[in-house]
Formats: sequence, C-alpha cells, structure tokens
Amino acid sequence: MSAEGSPANSPLLDQVRHAVRTRHYSVRTEESYVGWVRRFIIFHGNRPPAEMGSGEVNTFLSHLAVSGNVAAATQNQALAALLFLYRDVLHLEVDWIEGMVRAKKPKRLPVVMSQAEVKTVLDHMPPDKRLMASLLYGCGLRLLECLRLRVKDLDFARREIMVRDGKGGKDRVTMLPQSLAPALQEHLRRHKAWFEKVSAERLGRTSLPEALERKYPRAPYEWKWQYCFPAPRCSEDPRTGIVRRHHLYAGVLQRAVRGAVVAAGITKPVSCHTFRHSFATHLLEAGYDIRTVQELLGHRDVSTTMVYTHVLNRGGRGVQSPADLL
Repeated sequence: MSAEGSPANSPLLDQVRHAVRTRHYSVRTEESYVGWVRRFIIFHGNRPPAEMGSGEVNTFLSHLAVSGNVAAATQNQALAALLFLYRDVLHLEVDWIEGMVRAKKPKRLPVVMSQAEVKTVLDHMPPDKRLMASLLYGCGLRLLECLRLRVKDLDFARREIMVRDGKGGKDRVTMLPQSLAPALQEHLRRHKAWFEKVSAERLGRTSLPEALERKYPRAPYEWKWQYCFPAPRCSEDPRTGIVRRHHLYAGVLQRAVRGAVVAAGITKPVSCHTFRHSFATHLLEAGYDIRTVQELLGHRDVSTTMVYTHVLNRGGRGVQSPADLL
C-alpha cells in the first residue's frame, strides 16, 4: 500500500464527480464517493481500478473491517461507492460484486429523550440555537432539513412548513408549532433587516437549487428565497466556485446541542437527530395514528416508523414488573 498522501488518479476522480452530478446526487454523496474511490486507489498502490476486480475490493473492505474497525454502515457505504465506480463511471460488467457479502447492520433502537429532558436541553442552549433545536423537536425535522429552510417554505397562516428535497429527494408538509411561531417571526424580522442591509452591498446572493438561477436571475436576491438560518459569512460553492451566502454550517448547531447536553447533565448519547426520534415517540405516546406520524416524518415505509413503538414510555412492553407488586 502506498503512503496515505500519495496522489490518486485525479482524472478518474473528476469522472466520478461528473457522474454523481449528472445523477443529481447530493454534495455529501459526492464527497463520500470521491473519498472512498481515492482511498481504494491509494490502498492498492495507485493501480488503475479497471485493472482490479473482486479480489482487490474484498481485500479493501476486509481491511476496513479488521484493521480500520469501521461500522457495518461505513463498510457498506464504501462498497456502494465502489459499485458506483465500476458500473456508472468505468461502465464495466461487475456481476462479481453482486455476490459479495454485505456487512450486517446491527438493529439498534433510537435514543429518545423524555419531554422533561428535551426542555432541559433546550433551556441550556443559546437563544439563536434554541430556536433551531426547537424546530427539530417540534416539527420532526432532520438537521439539514432545518438548516435548508427558506423563508417561502413557512406558512404561518396555515401553521405548516414545507420541507423541500428531504431524504430521497422527497417533499413533505409538517406542522409549524404555534408556540414557536412568535419567536420564528421575530427571528425573520431581524434577519430581514440584516438581509436588506447586506443585499444593498451585493452580499445577499443565496444559492438556488439546480438551474433555477438561470431561469430566475433575480431570485438569489429576493427575500423569499433566503435561508431562514443563513451563515454569517459568504463562502465559495464547492461545485461552481461562485461566492454565495449558504445556510448555517451543520457543525454549529451540533456543537451547541452537545454543549447543552453536557450542561444539562444528561448521560444519554443525544444528538440533533435525537430530537426527531423524540418527536415521533411523543406523538405515538399521545395517541396519534402511526400513519400520521409516518407522513410527518416523511418515511416511505411504515415499517421504518414502527421502530418507535418499541421505545414508547410504557416500561418493558407494558408489562408490570413483579418487583412493583411486592
């Protein structure tokens, strides 16, 4: 194996990027696939992937599991990236890859906070981050779904939030909690005053999905298209190289949640996604139909939503412990 810093096949990595973008995959998927292809090439001494096959792929995946001690999901992600490389970039027959054994993912129950724990964590967060975390819990949003919210996606009259391009490229409608509406409206009022100031300085240009900017050239400067939670500084778009104002970096909210959990003295492994798990579980505890919860979460299959029935706050599947009868 060559040194970790050895150059990989740059033209091939450009082909991977082109294939990913042609299929409208996300930036995160692009970064992941390019990263795994680079590691695969470097691991085998910069050999061209076209000259390698199932043996080299198996060796690489085994190295990840044995020496790298990676999780099953990570190993399967690497396999998916290599499958994409051979099928969609190199256009090679890869019947051998179908017979490869995929790592078995352990079935784990989601971590769920009680309502008291949710309130405690939120109380320990700074006001600007508390609003975002409250939306994660109150609307069942994923982290990036919250950060990518635009002004036009909020409907205060109907108390609805339109979640655009969620997981799997799907749109859905979820609730806008009445208790959060005043704070959210005040946040938008302050944001609009700031936006009008920076827009006059030509710094309010936001990113638009796909080809909408060519169709609506003025849209990046319009208020309705702005992110509800923008980054404080403009940055370069990783794909186009154009300097724009993107949404807040995910790590900012993740660090705030981690700090609040520590300050609250909660020992559960709480993350931003735990708020979504808690949202679903608390709705089921309140007696709402599981199909309704499925729709609010945007799950394609109700079996995905069913996992929350295993963590309902009813103690050992509703069975009373004999210790309580003593």
